[in-house]
Amino acid sequence: MPIEFFDFVVIDECHRSIYNLWKQVLDYFDVFQIGLTATPDNRTFGYFNQNLVCDYGYEKAVIDGVLVPYNVFTVETKITKEGSVINIGEKVDKRERLTRKRFWEAIDEDEVYSGKQLDKDIVNPSTIRTIIKAVKENLPAMFPDRFFTPTISKGEGDETEIGSSEILVDAYADGFEVPKMLIFAKTDSHAEDIIEIVREEFGEENKFCKKITYKSLEDPKSVLQQFRNDYYPRIAVTVDMIATGTDIRPLEVLLFMRDVKSRSYYEQMKGRGTRTCSVEELKAKGTPSAKYSKDHFVIIDAIGVENSQKTDSRPLEKAPGVSLKDVLQNIAMGNTSEDMLTTLANRLIRLERQLSEKDKLKFAEQANGFTINHIVKQLLNAHDPDSIEKVELGVKSNLRGQAPIEIEAAIEKGKQQLIEDAVAVFHNPDLRDFIVDIRKKYDQIIDVVNIDMITNIGWVKDQDAAANTTTTDFKTWIESNKDEITALQIFYAQDYRHREFSYKMIKDLCEKLKTEKPLLAPLAVWRAYEQLEKTNGSAKNELIALVSLIRRVSGIDTTLTAYDKTVDKNFQDWVFKKQAGTLKFTEPQMQWLRMMKDYVANSFHIDRDDFDLSPFNAEGGLSKMWQLFGEDTDAIINELNEVLAA
Repeated sequence: MPIEFFDFVVIDECHRSIYNLWKQVLDYFDVFQIGLTATPDNRTFGYFNQNLVCDYGYEKAVIDGVLVPYNVFTVETKITKEGSVINIGEKVDKRERLTRKRFWEAIDEDEVYSGKQLDKDIVNPSTIRTIIKAVKENLPAMFPDRFFTPTISKGEGDETEIGSSEILVDAYADGFEVPKMLIFAKTDSHAEDIIEIVREEFGEENKFCKKITYKSLEDPKSVLQQFRNDYYPRIAVTVDMIATGTDIRPLEVLLFMRDVKSRSYYEQMKGRGTRTCSVEELKAKGTPSAKYSKDHFVIIDAIGVENSQKTDSRPLEKAPGVSLKDVLQNIAMGNTSEDMLTTLANRLIRLERQLSEKDKLKFAEQANGFTINHIVKQLLNAHDPDSIEKVELGVKSNLRGQAPIEIEAAIEKGKQQLIEDAVAVFHNPDLRDFIVDIRKKYDQIIDVVNIDMITNIGWVKDQDAAANTTTTDFKTWIESNKDEITALQIFYAQDYRHREFSYKMIKDLCEKLKTEKPLLAPLAVWRAYEQLEKTNGSAKNELIALVSLIRRVSGIDTTLTAYDKTVDKNFQDWVFKKQAGTLKFTEPQMQWLRMMKDYVANSFHIDRDDFDLSPFNAEGGLSKMWQLFGEDTDAIINELNEVLAA
């Protein structure tokens, strides 16, 4: 094959495929070479003469939804940190490295060992057990949405009904489902020790935790396929076999029980957890309790692997002990440090993966039209070296020839502008409150700390008491918010009939009520009133119910009356008064007025733009109304808005 045969060669995984035999092949061809890798090192840059054409880093991939962010959870034990000593004369187990055959022997000198010698020269089962026990106890707090009680399929043809009186095969803590976890061990022998202790601590069968190494008795490729697609195993232990080049999308926890010297190798190992996974795929491939798409993964560092500065990608979460509310408040108060901005970016990325499209639109409305992804990009760019370098180059280009002190001042101003642009939207308290409230809507806290006890037990004797509690709580909530929420201010205003409230106002009010007080949903409060007093009509939907309830609580109505019935009555009275003199509406005019009345009954207000919508657009829209009512068109629209809401 001639040396000019190819125009160019694409080298995948070029951090490791440009050496030895393949380097000879590459050197043979006179060709342009294009290298692809997620983990370049200095040798890689040197080979390509530092000609970096495109840089698509981890943070950019997270922003674009290609990868998920990660949090780091540290487990440190006394012996892993400080080591220990076995005194002379102590009788201990010894084990042959290859056969794992044990024998009993008294040591003839003090054995002092460091944490780095663990699981190589010295094996301390207590250290492994302490780490595994700590991981088991903290998993429910890391994944608080993984509690479930339905019938699940285990991927082997059997189904288990999870009940309160049986031992769960793969769950604990009242139904917690262990997420897929990969443990990195130091050696094959270390992996065997870990597997034995994992099975004991979790109280599980062999299929719960399996080894995936080149020395596995079971076919490692078959076990890997099970780990990737089936319910079992929940936990896999490996040394090197699946550290690189293997996608396991449902994987959500990486437990490091070995250190890694190579920066690129560590990045490859972390890459096993960064892959995205939809909620449908999570459910189908072994995690049926999942309620959301995979929005992050967790690195559990039990060996100090994350502390060494070997890695380019760092966790975005820099303030794990600070609540989301406090993070937002800190930023609003001027704390725009890199740690705070990246922490907020991480929280928003995870939130974005949980929100419905409707809630994403609400977020954008509160954030001056910006999407969550746009805001996250600004937060991460605020302290990004590349963004800062662009500012510096731009300033130096624009101020070429100026005094150095002026250039430095302009650069600092540009850097500060990056930060100010990133945090500007969070000066809006409504947006901050929305983020905190909507997070509560999607998250549940599972309290596994406090033990409850029964204080009262028996039959409910007074249904009226429960209904009365509901109506009282509703009145209290309305009263406490009447001065803050525009829609409520309108109902309580003296000139109520002359104030306009819209469908959006009522919709937002309803969402706020259900977010803050889920038990006070409008239809539930309506049923409570029905229990206590005679009502007029029934609520067709929760928005009509809410308007009717507010009119009752604010004193506009003395009896709870369905709002559409109120509109019907007011419309009849208005038409009767209008036609009491010489004015008589024609049948086409009455038909049009009835359409307007029905629209107001469901949407609470009507204006000119609404005539482009159904049902008016099918009948000719605003031009048809002008044809029927002429110059009285605007007067009739305004009059109906006022009269029907009376």
